[in-house]
Order: sequence, then structure tokens, then C-alpha cells
Amino acid sequence: MADVDAKTVKALRDATGAGMMDCKKALTETEGDVEKAKDWLREKGLADVKKRSGRSASEGQIHTYLHPGNKVGVMVEVNCETDFVARTAEFQELIHDIALHIAFANPDYISRDEVPKEVVAKETAFFERQAADSGKPANIIPKIVEGQINAFFKGICLLDQPFVRDDKQTVGDLVTAAGAKLGEKVDVRRFTRYEVGKE
Repeated sequence: MADVDAKTVKALRDATGAGMMDCKKALTETEGDVEKAKDWLREKGLADVKKRSGRSASEGQIHTYLHPGNKVGVMVEVNCETDFVARTAEFQELIHDIALHIAFANPDYISRDEVPKEVVAKETAFFERQAADSGKPANIIPKIVEGQINAFFKGICLLDQPFVRDDKQTVGDLVTAAGAKLGEKVDVRRFTRYEVGKE
């Protein structure tokens, strides 16, 4: 099997809307051939996810999860397009896994889009000062800062976090794969996490 570089994986993801891990697997299976990888994804039903992004996901369910010990609880709403899909075992498993992950990983936001611009700007400025103070060459500072910002998002954004049951994929990849399997747009709409003694 061929080794694939991150740039090719990202290009395939941008072109198809499929998850990073699915794109990597497709390229590995097709020995790095992008067009064959697109076909592979299409056959698996993952490439259609991007086409569904404009659809309305107004059905779904609210799920509650109470962690053993009753110290942490989560309420999460996950949407899909039809009530039929919302009642399937696959959807039920997905929404439970997301609630379990939230209980464990304690994200602050669903996606990067929700993080206030001023928060991102403040973190970026801090990382830039830190890199400059460490004596790193000016030409590589932007790359260093980009990596640190990505790590920052991974810490606070649900969809960027490595999934608690399989850290080889993100929660975003998990949602994308579920949408492909179910044949509908799937969105995490909102969540609340409660922990005893904390606001």
C-alpha cells in the first residue's frame, strides 16, 4: 500500500467533502491515485455528504447521558433530515457516542466557526509572540503558529477533537461517516454539559 501525504489527503477532502480518515484510506487503497480514490469514496457513499450540506436537517433527537457516578451529565441535540433516520439504531448510537464524548472531553464549542474572532486573534498573537521570543526564524513562525492554533481548536471544538472511542478519527469525521451511511445530512446543533460543583 502507498504512503500518502497530508496535502493530497486535504485536496481529496476539499474535492469530495469526505472525512480525513476516509480520504486517507481511499488514497491508500488506490495507491495515491486521486481520481480512483474519488471513485472509491463515491462507491462507499461518502462523497455525497458535501452535496447534502445545503439541505435542511430539521428532524433528529435530543439525547441525555449521565456518566457513571452521577457527577457529569450531557444533553445534546443532533439533527438529521427525516424522523425515520432519527429512529434508526445507527443514529441512536451516533448521538449516544457524541454525548459520551462531550462528557469525557468537555468541549466549549461545536465547531471553529463558533469560536469568537477576538478569542482566535488573542491566541494567535500569543503564539506569535511565543515563537518570536523563542528565537525561531521569522519565515517559519507562521507555520508554527498555524500548528498551535489547530491544536487550540482541537482542544475546545467538538468536531475537531479526536473521538474518545477511536482517536484515529475526529468527532467531525464520525458525523460525516454517519451521514454518508444514513444517506442524510447530520448536524450536531447544540449541547450542554453539567458537572457537579462547576458552572
